[in-house]
Amino acid sequence: MSQVPALEDLGDLNGKSVLLRADFNVPISDGEITDDLRIRAALPTIKWLLGAGASVTACTHLGRPKGAPDPAYSVEPVRAKLAELVPEVTLLDNLRFDPGETANDPAFVAKLIDGHDAYVNDAFGASHRAHASIVGPPQHLPSAAGRLLHREVEVINAMRERPRRPFVAVMGGSKVSDKLAVIESLLDSVDSLIVGGGMCFTFLKAKGHSVGASLCEDDMVDTCKRLLDGPKTIHLPYDITALGPGGKLFEPEAGGDVRQIGANVPDGWMGVDIGPGSAAAFGDVIMEAGTVLWNGPMGVFEDPRFGGGTGAVAAAMAETRAFTIVGGGDSAAAAKQFNVDKDMDHVSTGGGASLELIEKGDLPGLEALRGAPNGQ
Repeated sequence: MSQVPALEDLGDLNGKSVLLRADFNVPISDGEITDDLRIRAALPTIKWLLGAGASVTACTHLGRPKGAPDPAYSVEPVRAKLAELVPEVTLLDNLRFDPGETANDPAFVAKLIDGHDAYVNDAFGASHRAHASIVGPPQHLPSAAGRLLHREVEVINAMRERPRRPFVAVMGGSKVSDKLAVIESLLDSVDSLIVGGGMCFTFLKAKGHSVGASLCEDDMVDTCKRLLDGPKTIHLPYDITALGPGGKLFEPEAGGDVRQIGANVPDGWMGVDIGPGSAAAFGDVIMEAGTVLWNGPMGVFEDPRFGGGTGAVAAAMAETRAFTIVGGGDSAAAAKQFNVDKDMDHVSTGGGASLELIEKGDLPGLEALRGAPNGQ
């Protein structure tokens, strides 16, 4: 994939107006931002632009409003945080208050770029969507990737094309179907694949194990058999932390036994985490790796009873000498919860975008930048 234009490719910006597409889709509770990582992640780009003499107007989506103004998705808390960090920046209203954003409406693009001389995309987490603010401006303005977007692409492309070996991918999360394409793409380049989370039960069923009441996609069992029969090693858990009949996730008071069992889950029981033996074995594989990509938790780590597997993987990721990449989303939340986010070499700001870039090697937002008037 050819390079996308960098900030330096925009030429002299002194006195120019720049439209910055950022990803300020931050968690907000009772009007307060609970994690400002995504805002701080854009600061290197913002400060570079301001230092080059540009005026900066930022725009972002926040949540999923239905194409109309909705006070529940107001960007005011973000505006207040920006005023504290970089008061020179202007922030537009939530992009998704206008139906033209998700529809990629040319009229909305024209409104967005009006009065601006250049465009910068620093919203990696939204660059897999062909929305107006992502793919529209580069059709009309000199455009570039911000520092954050550039780093994301650089790290993921290096991992895809020239990883330090052994290259290990750790995949978790609920469903095989959600990640099948990325798993198949990774199996072309990894040396081995570790599978945990809810998706491991479809793989275990494919190996002939009983899965009880665990999450399992019966229509994906044959696909898992095919993957297991392939040339690459797929590590599956051989012990499980399970919740007995009557038990409820996040409600310990509801009863239901919690037990460590083997790879066969009895009827009425639900596997909700990998067991301690598997967690230790997975940790050993991670410790011996040269590159590790982690995408998806090993269990329902938000319930403290079932956080052991994810915590063990997080600890191994922090200790290994491998180059470590956390693929955004739930994995990034888990890395933060287990206090290892600062020990990772790269924590992606975009879960869906990082998976799509790994799978396809390109994103609509990157393609748009390369097609800009100053693109390569």
